[in-house]
Amino acid sequence: MITEHQQRLRDRYLAAPVMPAPAPWRPVLDRTTPIGGLLGIGFAVHPDTGHDLVMVVSHDGHGLFDAVTGRKIARDRDPDLATSTPDAHPDLACPGIGPVDGTEIRVAGLFGGGLHSTTADGWTVDVVSPDWPHDRVLLSADGGANKGAAGGTWWHVFHSAHAELRTAGFSPSGLTLAVATSSDLTLWTRPRFPGDG
Repeated sequence: MITEHQQRLRDRYLAAPVMPAPAPWRPVLDRTTPIGGLLGIGFAVHPDTGHDLVMVVSHDGHGLFDAVTGRKIARDRDPDLATSTPDAHPDLACPGIGPVDGTEIRVAGLFGGGLHSTTADGWTVDVVSPDWPHDRVLLSADGGANKGAAGGTWWHVFHSAHAELRTAGFSPSGLTLAVATSSDLTLWTRPRFPGDG
């Protein structure tokens, strides 16, 4: 049986429209990146630029994206399935490609695992399902996704009404927020230091 408090939270989440993430967050691209058959994603760091990288594992192979620019920087259309799917590794990891070749990248998604749900400076991401199976991704500045109205201390930044949510969370640096569904990838980034572009 649902409590009165739970009903108020459910109603609050249902009433919240999808809205832009607050500053300093900005979308990496003006749209989501379509990726059919997406299984999961993981993070790495570019050895030259220091940018967060997003490794995408799908039925069509592996792709590596720069999380600041959104540019695809490596692609493997035919990985060795015996070693290159998350479920083939006890740590849900896949071998890196491109500039992170030789690095094991832990992947969160269909096979389990998870991304960071908080950052060192207090940002939090929550997934709620007031109208399951349509998950909503909430970003909050102080873990306050259950307080007040949307747009104050929390923002409804993604609604997965069109595809199954695979994972949502932050990169280890806390500079990238990623949402992956079975059909696309959406990224937000923020500067390393206040005042950076």
